[in-house]
Amino acid sequence: MALDHGDPGDAPSTPPPLTETETVRRPTAAEEARTVAASTNIATLASLTADGDPWASYITYGLVDGSPVLCVSRMAEHGRNLLHDARASLAIVAPESASDPLSVSRVTLAGVVESPRDDELDAAREAHLAAVPAAKYYIDYSDFTLWILRVHRARWVGGYGRMDSATAEDYAAAAADPVSPHAASAITHLNDDHADSLLAMAQRLGGYPDATAATCTSADRYGLDLSVRTPRGNATTRVGYAHPIDAIDELRSATVELARRARG
Repeated sequence: MALDHGDPGDAPSTPPPLTETETVRRPTAAEEARTVAASTNIATLASLTADGDPWASYITYGLVDGSPVLCVSRMAEHGRNLLHDARASLAIVAPESASDPLSVSRVTLAGVVESPRDDELDAAREAHLAAVPAAKYYIDYSDFTLWILRVHRARWVGGYGRMDSATAEDYAAAAADPVSPHAASAITHLNDDHADSLLAMAQRLGGYPDATAATCTSADRYGLDLSVRTPRGNATTRVGYAHPIDAIDELRSATVELARRARG
């Protein structure tokens, strides 16, 4: 992932791994962006006024193949903005709980809005209604317009030091992660009941044989992210499953295999 910030000089140092580790696949920026976009139905819309000034507003949306579907009124300023200038972006924040809001995953989807084509109108309408059931009361009003945001670029931020961009082609081809949005309870279970297994993973698979404690911070279809405590300081590492998994129901068997390999 690309880093946007230089070291100010007084940031705490991170101890490097002591042993070589396998390269563990992680979700691409496009996959992360699709996952965040699929995790909620609310966003901040950035549009341009007639004078060219930026205008931010709170909206709801659905998704068709990853493309946000908006339903906005021409009585609202953002509705009038989109009519005269199709350029727009959405800022979407994953509905995660964190003590530091800047550590939560978010994405900006930038592009242009267009009216749905005849062959996608029904799908777009149903996608918005599925995501925003209350829209059934106004979606057919004459002053409301259905728009699809054609994503030209996606910028994903996963917290401090984790960020990257994705092209329109990569975003369109990616799929939302099937595991991470549903993994909170499993992560809690791992940390509460299998701390010894996580420590073994960090020591034997994660490159930190001097680790004294490890906790799982996230899980996705490819592996687990671990926060590691060592006598040299705190670090992060990643351990990968034997194979990618396609559903949250497969997470248990994948972590059991990781634990067996770590104790091997």
